[in-house]
Amino acid sequence: MIRILVTGGAGFVGSHLCERLLNEGHEVICLDNYFTGSKGNIEHLMDHHYFELVRHDITNPYMAEVDEIYNLACPASPIHYQYNPIKTIKTSVMGAINMLGLAKRVDAKILQASTSEVYGDPTVHPQPESYWGNVNPIGLRSCYDEGKRCAETLFMDYHNKNQVNIKIIRIFNTYGPRMHPQDGRVVSNFIMQALSGKDITVFGEGTQTRSFQYVDDLIEGMHRMMNTRDGFTGPVNIGNPIEFTMLELAQEVIDLTGSSSKITFMPLPQDDPLQRQPDISLAKKELGGWEPKIQLREGLKQTINYFDDLLKKN
Repeated sequence: MIRILVTGGAGFVGSHLCERLLNEGHEVICLDNYFTGSKGNIEHLMDHHYFELVRHDITNPYMAEVDEIYNLACPASPIHYQYNPIKTIKTSVMGAINMLGLAKRVDAKILQASTSEVYGDPTVHPQPESYWGNVNPIGLRSCYDEGKRCAETLFMDYHNKNQVNIKIIRIFNTYGPRMHPQDGRVVSNFIMQALSGKDITVFGEGTQTRSFQYVDDLIEGMHRMMNTRDGFTGPVNIGNPIEFTMLELAQEVIDLTGSSSKITFMPLPQDDPLQRQPDISLAKKELGGWEPKIQLREGLKQTINYFDDLLKKN
């Protein structure tokens, strides 16, 4: 057994990670300020003897004796991170400084949950980790994109100057149960609209592409990255390389829900990338052959069931 700190542990991804780590017999400290996380996501873990829940904002220092840190805390959907952009970039930058300082003090291994948004609107397709990105530093999405890029810089500097044992992953579009129903991301938007019998809103012409990864595949990749050899820092892309257009996703959701929803079109948001697809060659090489196992139709069924249950409860 080791003691593991998960920041953002009551969030969509964090709650699944806490569950996985507890199932492996570890002690887990779940840190969250509930800006986008929810106690409902980890309610089923509350009675576990090795689970500790702490309400805390990582823009402030936190002290604990831990062996590993997964730094997931940060709003990840445009609606949430644009609601308070200053808070968003402070969470990425000051949160990274505070967690890296903790890792340095207690000699803990630390993993940074970075994002495919560091690539911006890419001019290279698919995106390898060697690509530096095409990011607008003063746009609506900059608080998140540039905050995550700066956090990666901090992680590498703490590793190079202070020998902190770091791991960096870049997470591509992820979906699954416990997503926030109003987080503004395309999978949750389409499913909620379809289940409610509303029109499905597609931005632009719907030809822009995304690669959708089910949450269980992300957790497996994240876990393997934390346990890679010392000295291997990443960054490593964690995502599903199979691309879908927004129109294809919308039609799949309509088919699986049996909805009568129609597709309507709205203007494309500022700085919304037209393509997003990970090159996962490095993940396959360094993470023991990791690659996504759950394909879109199967994962959508699980996610639709989750949202359907939410709507019935309300």
